[in-house]
Amino acid sequence: MKAATMSEPSHTDPVAASLRQRFLEGMSLVAATVNVITTDGKAGRAGTTAPAMSSVSADTPNPTLLVCINESSSLTPVLLGNGTFCVNVLKDDQSLVADVFAGMQRDTFADKFDCTQWQSGKFGQPVIAGSLVAFECKLVSHNQVGTHHVCIGEVIDTVLGDTGNSLIYASREYRTTVKPD
Repeated sequence: MKAATMSEPSHTDPVAASLRQRFLEGMSLVAATVNVITTDGKAGRAGTTAPAMSSVSADTPNPTLLVCINESSSLTPVLLGNGTFCVNVLKDDQSLVADVFAGMQRDTFADKFDCTQWQSGKFGQPVIAGSLVAFECKLVSHNQVGTHHVCIGEVIDTVLGDTGNSLIYASREYRTTVKPD
């Protein structure tokens, strides 16, 4: 797939550096669900924590969603090689899982998949037991934009988990959803 053409940021240009810093600060205030993206198949098994997930469309033959994954993530070549993945949306009691898959607990687990219980999805993807919801997807397109791959997945199964509150990330910390009064 062809990568999108984008101008490279100039870290020496003070205007660009200031805009980048304000952008990062602004984005830190945007609440997002915490998701563990996993894949398993001929290219191997891998996973990472990624808050960048969104619905694309429910009005296609199969619903679609997108995830954004850093080019430097060990997940990237494996997901692209397998052509399938699962978006596991975490509950508010699963912050340890988020930390492990974000690489923050390397000394605690030899294999990060050992940090929680798993089930195999209908199409063989790793589904976190007890997650809020999991979307098994077939990769239908991807484009590299800057340092990230924007991957569009066609949802081939949805596993609804137990009820609970979403684990969210905002203001550089984990939070949870609470219904306002």
